[in-house]
Amino acid sequence: MNCSEPASSFTARHVRSRPFALTQRSARWFKSKIKSILIPAVLPAVLVASPASAAERIYFSYGIIERSISIDSLEIYAEEGTIEADLEAYSRYATPEQLEQLRTLLSAKAELSPVAIAQFLYTDQGEILLRRLGAIIQTEARQSGFYAIRSALILAADDPEGLTPLNVLRKFPVTGIRIDLSRTLSVVSNLEQLINQTTEAVNAIEQQSELEAASDPMTDSSSPPDPRRLGSFTWQRQTITLNDPSRDRTFVADVYLPLEATGDPNYPLAPVASARVIIMSHGLGSDRTTYRYLGEHLASYGFAVAIPEHPGSNADQLQALVEGRASQVTEPAEFINRPLDVTYLLDELERLNQSDFAFQGRLNLQQVGVVGQSFGGYTALALAGAKINFQQLAEDCAAEESTLNLSLLLQCRAEELVPPAIDLRDERVVSIMAINPIGSIILGPAGFSEIDIPVMLVSGNADTVAPALFEQIRPFTWLTTPNKYLLMIRGSTHFSTIGTSETSSEIVTLPPEIIGPSPAVARSYIDAMSTAFFQVHLVKDADYLDYLRAAYTERISEPTLPIDLVRFLTPAQLAQALREPVESSSRLDSNSSLN
Repeated sequence: MNCSEPASSFTARHVRSRPFALTQRSARWFKSKIKSILIPAVLPAVLVASPASAAERIYFSYGIIERSISIDSLEIYAEEGTIEADLEAYSRYATPEQLEQLRTLLSAKAELSPVAIAQFLYTDQGEILLRRLGAIIQTEARQSGFYAIRSALILAADDPEGLTPLNVLRKFPVTGIRIDLSRTLSVVSNLEQLINQTTEAVNAIEQQSELEAASDPMTDSSSPPDPRRLGSFTWQRQTITLNDPSRDRTFVADVYLPLEATGDPNYPLAPVASARVIIMSHGLGSDRTTYRYLGEHLASYGFAVAIPEHPGSNADQLQALVEGRASQVTEPAEFINRPLDVTYLLDELERLNQSDFAFQGRLNLQQVGVVGQSFGGYTALALAGAKINFQQLAEDCAAEESTLNLSLLLQCRAEELVPPAIDLRDERVVSIMAINPIGSIILGPAGFSEIDIPVMLVSGNADTVAPALFEQIRPFTWLTTPNKYLLMIRGSTHFSTIGTSETSSEIVTLPPEIIGPSPAVARSYIDAMSTAFFQVHLVKDADYLDYLRAAYTERISEPTLPIDLVRFLTPAQLAQALREPVESSSRLDSNSSLN
């Protein structure tokens, strides 16, 4: 069904025209996962070669001191396990386990096509990453490795042997690769600082959760059934098509409508009347079916769940990038369009609720909940009243190329919007749950403090895309709403809660190391906590309050993926945990740098 009522006067004039990233066990796990992501990204990027020219040696320079190692010795070690003479000089500083990790890493293959690699590396975000790497990985003449790295990655991906660190080394277009150790050590130092600070922050959250659990225990006698399990309602799914002519934007949404048993054998199921509505906003490069599991779970508790597909920042957009039909991962206008998609969807559901037989009288659209993941987390925060902070963007994006917060590659695209941005708040939205959200500089402390409705932030301390400390833990302390919750899933990554796409739209199949341990456990936590959160703050059912207590998360916490829930964490508490002045904890001044 096509929908034509305009929801906003947003036009292209809002965008400037532009050419075409606890316990000691948890800390160790986080470090290993960061290394598993960053080392394959840095080491391969070490080079690139044409068939007529290949790198022969890697030079390590530190001031006037320089050492080198032949690429042949690395190849022999990777293929045969034999340590040649020039590698032996370095191997004495490594443990047998580290040497074995190096051997495995040199031949680790990334399943990426040369077209996909090339298309990304020519986007703004790709070129920023290349500039960062090029300052560290240089040509033998001490020039930036920007172009050589890009060439090497593309050529290696196109080679039958595939995109491996060793093959990238072979493809470097000059005979020598120079690694600036002073810059490298600075990166390592700042990375260690980020890891240590995140560990300290997560430890503080764990301790606070234990205190809250001890002071506010569960009262089992009045609690409803375990919200990790499906509820008593069944559901039906309908897909609707929406067309917003004011933005020249057409998109689809899946709507999960709850049904209840009637006891009548002739009509065993009937629609739930006045079901509360929850909107789910997917992340960048994802699609509406990756959170189907959550839509079905919430529908089983009587909620009507609508999951829109956001064109311009979904899996189709990444496919268009790979195929050359798009020049960027996403456009700045999506910071405006995504919240407007939700508002337009709510407007259309109101119309259908009045006139369409399938929906008529089934939806309560006066109090709506929103769940969002990553870019969808920003979408939820914007709908809750957080405004784009252009002053914050201008201040923090100036240093964006030297930060370890990879989410700023996306957030700083909003600098191209023309201020002031339109107000994206939707008054129908009365509670939100943001999973791995981004917003540290696009919204900033001022934006988060504008939210006055219940909020649950969900974080993973192994998230290298939207780092927990920058994007969820500090922002949680900026929230001033009295009903706020921070759910920390220790060991969780940016991808742990994302389900499998029903449309098989994944451009890249993520390996288990990137997804993280026990994704099924992570999804069960989201099922349980979203159910409890919206039962309390959307339905106003006090029976579910027990499940919004730290004592409950302590009870259901699994050893493979422990969780903590806190309601109270002040800037002063965080500053104390990080051993920094209180003022630094209130802003991004401690953002780790690559310089």
